[in-house]
Amino acid sequence: MNESLTQNVTEAFSRCADARTKEIVTALVRHLHAFAREVNLTHDEWRQGIDFLTATGKKCDGIRQEFILLSDTLGLSIVLDDINQHHDDAATESSLLGPFYRDGVKESAFGANIAQSDGEPVFFHGTVSDTNGRPVADALIEVWQTAPNGMYEGQDPDQPEGNLRGRFRTNANGAYAFHSIKPTSYPIPTDGPVGRLLVATGRHPMRPAHIHFRIDAPGYESLTTALYSSDDPYVNSDAVFGVKPSLVVEYAPKEGGYEVARDFTLIAKARA
Repeated sequence: MNESLTQNVTEAFSRCADARTKEIVTALVRHLHAFAREVNLTHDEWRQGIDFLTATGKKCDGIRQEFILLSDTLGLSIVLDDINQHHDDAATESSLLGPFYRDGVKESAFGANIAQSDGEPVFFHGTVSDTNGRPVADALIEVWQTAPNGMYEGQDPDQPEGNLRGRFRTNANGAYAFHSIKPTSYPIPTDGPVGRLLVATGRHPMRPAHIHFRIDAPGYESLTTALYSSDDPYVNSDAVFGVKPSLVVEYAPKEGGYEVARDFTLIAKARA
């Protein structure tokens, strides 16, 4: 194989003014060329790949992000999560944002109920603190989850606006609390090119039951994470590889439903 072809391409980017852009693009070229050589990629196979990427782009809209779904199912999203999170054993581990996060949800009062769908009631509560155990007051907590039919509110025109989404603030003691319903496992969207890829490669599309959390507070690193149900049959085979053992929780039975007590620990930003 003529390795000088790859060298010629990477040298074509030698005048790139931004050092980081140059590093990323030239590394991409090297690995892309090496991949093509490793599998002896044919013209027909590459055209199929281009068609796949084109179809992936066409499936994206204001609600659906098929490229995020592709990144998730290839395990790239969780690799980036591992690369970019600050590894502090005292802090809560991160997890995937997922393609169905939505900004602009109305802020609710402490202890509010985010569920406008029927389901098994759950009371979520706990505290947000830093790695030294100090409570973090007025932290913004955003949560979102699917309805019992396995769909997020943005996917389902029959769900009320803002269903199973919430924004809350911790109190002076760093405590948070809200009511919802027990999450359920669900398939990632399979009506697009990513779904067809899973079928073609013999993989299931299921995500274990979980609820997403995004926590922001001034002076602290933002935390995007999720809590996964320990009793879910897919907790050990998540289609997007997002489950981490520290994020698996028990749903403790209580009168009229369940209770999940979970604390979160944030990392303080480094001072300039």
